[in-house]
Amino acid sequence: MLRTIYGDKERYKKQYWSEFKGNYLTGDGARRDEDGYFWIVGRIDDVLNVAGHRLGTSEIESALVSHARVAEAAVVGRPDDLKGQGVVAFVTLKSGVEPSFTLKRELRDHVGAHIGAIAKPDEVRFAEALPKTRSGKIMRRLLKEIASGARITGDTTTLEDFSVLTKLRDSEE
Repeated sequence: MLRTIYGDKERYKKQYWSEFKGNYLTGDGARRDEDGYFWIVGRIDDVLNVAGHRLGTSEIESALVSHARVAEAAVVGRPDDLKGQGVVAFVTLKSGVEPSFTLKRELRDHVGAHIGAIAKPDEVRFAEALPKTRSGKIMRRLLKEIASGARITGDTTTLEDFSVLTKLRDSEE
């Protein structure tokens, strides 16, 4: 555990110890199931600003993976002139499920039913796999760059499979 932030002890107290008295704030969100087990659902600061609404990416991802045909999902924001940020969902389907326009619409409606219409993804992109590090963490930074049409920049040395990026780039809508 950290003991302080170098040169700013007061900021350390305020940042990590003021939200919940006597408890350290990690910045991760979790839920407890009916058996008492905790499930990490994502960073609490990983939010999108969509038309003035703050939407957690993990909530949208959870809604998507609750669909019977979805194996995995990652949600990122992309610049949108009207709404500030648009919601882009990268979805890996379960084995044997074929991507279709109808399924895209069904997934958008599924998110709308679980969270609300404002959270419906502007774009659903099917992916055979998501870009992950060797330890299995989804590299959302790369997905954000792909969603916004930007060139991939920065360090990609920890990427497990580089072909995933090529496939995602080639699958532009």
